[in-house]
Amino acid sequence: MSIKQSELILNPDGSVYHLNLRPEHIAENIIFVGDQDRVDKVSKYFDTIEFTTQKREFKTTTGTYKKKRFSVISTGIGPDNIDIVLNELDALVNIDLETRQPKEKLISLNIVRIGTSGSLQADIPVDSFVVSSHGLDLNGLLHSYQIDEISNIEIEKAFVAHTNWSSKKAHPLVIRNSSELGNKITSEKTYTGITATAGGFYGPQGRVLRLALQDPDLNHKIDSFHFKEDRITNLEMETSAIYGLSKLLGHKACSINAIIANRANGTFSKNPGKVIANLIEYTLEKLAE
Repeated sequence: MSIKQSELILNPDGSVYHLNLRPEHIAENIIFVGDQDRVDKVSKYFDTIEFTTQKREFKTTTGTYKKKRFSVISTGIGPDNIDIVLNELDALVNIDLETRQPKEKLISLNIVRIGTSGSLQADIPVDSFVVSSHGLDLNGLLHSYQIDEISNIEIEKAFVAHTNWSSKKAHPLVIRNSSELGNKITSEKTYTGITATAGGFYGPQGRVLRLALQDPDLNHKIDSFHFKEDRITNLEMETSAIYGLSKLLGHKACSINAIIANRANGTFSKNPGKVIANLIEYTLEKLAE
């Protein structure tokens, strides 16, 4: 049965609704960045550029780096935007947009997020890189999908018990990265750990301006959590959604973050632009190998 027009919305030129892309516009190797201005900071290293477009916060540039084809895409902030980007990217490669039916032969994309984040551990300093072994979903997005087969129930139960997690909140979910991509971008220059993904920047990440928090001790509970050799290293707003949706749709995904703030000791990078540039160069070299 064909997917209805109201469910898979296409623009008059046949491109998917939000990303403004057609299938020929994207590579199978995808780099996600949050900030639309960061797309150019990645693509400036490309040897060739074949296509670029932008609609709202979603900017895409496709080209080659060391003879390998890449698309760099800005997702904007938060798990809700990731839901849009990943579903529309999957539609581009795995749904026939003419017949509106899923293809029999499915394509698996390689997706790496290059982001910024705050460290929760005193021993992970600003200006370092963290590869996310897991995404810890604290925002509830993934509960809209059938996630039981891809979540890590043991870690989730231990986390709920350790934090005395409120039953009024969405149940936390833990999703593992693609070990293939994780191994590719991990080195002696990186730290590895669980990345917690919040649904907001202020209260959901424990920041207080004028509003009191439901659990003012939550950040301490998060940074003191251990499960076997795993601990929660950093907190941001995208990784768990990328990991969960990618696994459900059959894509490979891994997230690597530049640490620009350390929440444990209150420090902030003196030159965040430089550390982000270093991370972009590092990641491109690793992906081109």
